Amino acid sequence: MALTRHDPLRSLFGFSDPFFRAFDRDLGEARAFETQLPVFTPPVDIHEDEAGITLKVELPEVAAKDVDIRLEGNTLTLRGERKLEKEEEGGKSSGYTRVERWYGSFLRSFTLPSTVDAEHVSAESRDGVLRIYLPKKAETRSRQIKVAVAGDAPVPGKQ
Repeated sequence: MALTRHDPLRSLFGFSDPFFRAFDRDLGEARAFETQLPVFTPPVDIHEDEAGITLKVELPEVAAKDVDIRLEGNTLTLRGERKLEKEEEGGKSSGYTRVERWYGSFLRSFTLPSTVDAEHVSAESRDGVLRIYLPKKAETRSRQIKVAVAGDAPVPGKQ
């Protein structure tokens, strides 16, 4: 015995024209697509300079207190959730017609170089962007060494 989807409205009105069959097919494809959607993954920009590494994480409508930032060994992990608002003020249904933005839990992990000073990592959230600053250890920062030109200054150890 084959299983068929029961649609009470179709049974009531006897819809069997091609328009409704096409609608059912498209709706079925959309539902199949929805189950394959990836989870919310906030985009991250990473910038490195002499002093350290800066991560900029886009987290609109996510409160800073709802983001868990952990540094374990050389792995930086960000975890949190962006929630879809179900109700508006006053208990009324929000009545979304279309939802295109991603929602849900997220987890991002980054392997850090050994040059990062884990004791002085800082983070701040402003305008929907979480900025994490990972300073480099002082001993690993590059230094510029000036080369003395003969005749300008005496070279130590030489007369």
